[in-house]
Amino acid sequence: MMWNEWWIWAAAGIALAILEVFAPGFIFLGFAVGAGVTSVLLAIGLAPSLPYLLLIFALVSLAAWIVMRRLFGLKGGSVKTFDKDINEG
Repeated sequence: MMWNEWWIWAAAGIALAILEVFAPGFIFLGFAVGAGVTSVLLAIGLAPSLPYLLLIFALVSLAAWIVMRRLFGLKGGSVKTFDKDINEG
């Protein structure tokens, strides 16, 4: 089965990381990390069934997304507001 090949997951992780460049927000990067970790687990010989493999991918992706949002996300109070319009004299 193709889903059980480590290089498929590695290629998907690389593709998702490249896609993140075009759609920022750490959404695809979380999935890329999940695919990368899944690829490593398959490469070292851990080959669970498809439901468990997808569960590992989903949990690692969610954890990576949460960590990246906390580390790189918008900090409270860092939103810039403007009181004066630059087009007004």
